[in-house]
Amino acid sequence: MADEQIEVLVVGAGQAGIAMSEHLTAAGVEHLVLERDRVAERWRSWRWDSLVANGPAWHDRFPGMEFTVDPDAFASKEQVADYLAAYAQKFDAPIRTGIEVHSVRKNDGRPGFHVETSTGTIDARYLVSATGAFQKPIIPPVVPADAGLHQIHSSGYHNPQQLPDGNVLIVGAGSSGVQIADELRRSGREVYLAVGPHDRPPRSYRGRDFCWWLGVLGKWDMAAPPVGAEHVTIAVSGAHGGHTVDFRALAADGITLLGRAEGVDGDVMRFADDLRTNIAAGDANYLSMLDEADEYIARNGLDLPEEPDARILGADPACMTDPVRELDLSAAGITSIVWATGFANDYDWLQVDAFDENGKPRHQRGVSSEPGVYFLGLPWLSRRGSSFIWGVWHDAKYLADQIAIQRSYQAYDAPALAAH
Repeated sequence: MADEQIEVLVVGAGQAGIAMSEHLTAAGVEHLVLERDRVAERWRSWRWDSLVANGPAWHDRFPGMEFTVDPDAFASKEQVADYLAAYAQKFDAPIRTGIEVHSVRKNDGRPGFHVETSTGTIDARYLVSATGAFQKPIIPPVVPADAGLHQIHSSGYHNPQQLPDGNVLIVGAGSSGVQIADELRRSGREVYLAVGPHDRPPRSYRGRDFCWWLGVLGKWDMAAPPVGAEHVTIAVSGAHGGHTVDFRALAADGITLLGRAEGVDGDVMRFADDLRTNIAAGDANYLSMLDEADEYIARNGLDLPEEPDARILGADPACMTDPVRELDLSAAGITSIVWATGFANDYDWLQVDAFDENGKPRHQRGVSSEPGVYFLGLPWLSRRGSSFIWGVWHDAKYLADQIAIQRSYQAYDAPALAAH
């Protein structure tokens, strides 16, 4: 027999687990949240020291509590973590920290799941995986581990002083890669940045932040990324008060832009001939959003200041017009590589029939193919906004409703049929 029984077990006490707990608490559903580290630990230890949220405080928050910073400011990572911890305390979320879930298996011959943890066993009727998307850092097998270079994932980068002396190559130009490249360049390092396909929205336009524009234009509610853009990253920054990412400006500041990293032979690294294509596609994405914003303003008769300079793109730097296809890392003085190349899922602990042949969760808006199992905190779980604090709150509300529906079925006691 299990050491403990609970109706709903939530695994993970980040923004997803806290949101789930709030809705279950409001519905009066007995539940428990397990977290192997501290509440919101990923915000504290899996981010670099100077990181700030990519959305302004008025927008990127739970509906029930505001940040204690200026609404238009971008909260630091510690402020976000403290906010999430305070939010959990606000409704006395039943969170236990320092407990790791080792395995979850479906019970045999009875409903629910048997959960093995670092402190004992639990039987749960329903299981919510709220571990999110940032589980297993991906470092592509491009540069051998014994190549004599200091290689880390962006989740392990904290500040420039952490890296050995020398120049730095950063692979990946989404929000993390761009911000880390800028920070290292400002610290005096020579920086090389490999740029892949990306979207490049304006940080703000005509007096409104891009989060506002995505809202009024209905883009937060997109149910799936456009075909062919499933692996396109978003280059946007809240650093230094928030600014539009401009790769030409980064090059003007001394960062050498490169195409996608392809492989290495000895000390020589090869890059694809796609830098100009990737930046042009990012420019097109940027300009199309300005077009949509202008159209929305005109259609709705809004009095927002014009911003013609926003459409001026600077001259292409030499690294774009004469791209570097091969780089001798040793000759370039590169001693470190930061891989800003994203994350993979890690569901080895969840041993149920809820995954496809590639190990990805099978679900519809978080309701998995394994009855009683739910996923929360994944990108595009229900819409584009699912990765954000406010978005995961709404996804959690939906899942809490689905659990309530299932509980009502389980509570139904059919009358005995009369014998005929």
